[in-house]
Amino acid sequence: MDKFSPDWMNSKAKHLLAKLAVLLVLVALLPGAGRGIGGESPALTEYQVKALFLLNFAKYVDWPAEAFAEDTTPITIGLLGENKFGDDLTRAVAGKSFGGRSIVIRQIVREEDWGKCHILFISASEKQHLAEILVKVKTMPILTVGESEQFIQRGGIINFMKKEGKVRLEIELLAARQARLQISSKLLGVADLVHGKQ
Repeated sequence: MDKFSPDWMNSKAKHLLAKLAVLLVLVALLPGAGRGIGGESPALTEYQVKALFLLNFAKYVDWPAEAFAEDTTPITIGLLGENKFGDDLTRAVAGKSFGGRSIVIRQIVREEDWGKCHILFISASEKQHLAEILVKVKTMPILTVGESEQFIQRGGIINFMKKEGKVRLEIELLAARQARLQISSKLLGVADLVHGKQ
């Protein structure tokens, strides 16, 4: 076989290249990316990376129609617990819209506001209450996102985990189906671990 033909790469190499391409697209969407001193790309902090992912979850997840009151209802990202994003998440979503929906950020304080979010980021500061929170929102059309050990095992949908100093994704499709959410194959392709495949 000609090593320069499109078929020379094995499937593992193709998968890794596809994953790298999606990650590069995600990084390019972060405001300020690629504008370092002398044209160098600045190193992103952990929470800049997480902000970038939260923004892109809005693009690569489909919610049921009843999750939105109107066609122009914004996608709400709720932050529950300690906010370590600073202004990074606000800057990341500024001026962005997906499917005609803008994106708004809300700091969540009251339990009755959990259901008003489309994406609910649950900080590690809430790990003592994690099981209770996830049980209460399990069947709501809410993309639950966490950063704690056992987040997936307790019913969360997407967990940020650290691997070799980098932020990686773990996704639980069973929990996504219970919430009636569809996760794009492009997002699944960049996850390190995907549970509940059929």
